Amino acid sequence: MGSRDDTPPGAPDDIEDNLRRVTVGAIERPAIVVLDYDPAWPGRFAGHEATIRAALGPRARQVEHVGSTAVPGLAAKPIIDILLVVADSADEAAYLPDLEAAGYELRIREPDFHEHRMLRTPQRDVHLHVLSVGSSEIERYLLLRDRLRSDAADRALYERTKRELARRSWPTMQHYAEAKGAVIEAIMARARGD
Repeated sequence: MGSRDDTPPGAPDDIEDNLRRVTVGAIERPAIVVLDYDPAWPGRFAGHEATIRAALGPRARQVEHVGSTAVPGLAAKPIIDILLVVADSADEAAYLPDLEAAGYELRIREPDFHEHRMLRTPQRDVHLHVLSVGSSEIERYLLLRDRLRSDAADRALYERTKRELARRSWPTMQHYAEAKGAVIEAIMARARGD
């Protein structure tokens, strides 16, 4: 489902249809650029973590650096992924106005997927993923990050996959993300010991 290589022009696209339902604003078609690891990424995360914690105080139950920029040595898109856990991500009034005042913009609202919300900076260099306490997606984010931090073979496989996929043309960033799915699931299975 991730690649449009076998989709005829004008054919329905489930990924894009879903994006239309959950995206706040227009669907964008950014170039996918994977860069060598930048040792400045953890510092960028730390600055945003401080901003988020200052904005929300104890409502920020957990703030984690996730995604490829959280893995030393791993090439990545230069977008810092942050996981924010709140009491109830569906209760936007409890956190969204304060995050907006701190400079983040709501971009994705997924009521049918763990009440996931994604905010970003106007510069589009941070993706802030908001989930509720107890969501199983929290464990998935952390399990993948920790596996990639600790297993050189899986880290190399993931980097190779990302670089190969980034050379292709994708209609949206979500198409690129979906194309990585099988590799991510295999890495997660090994992390769980399946």
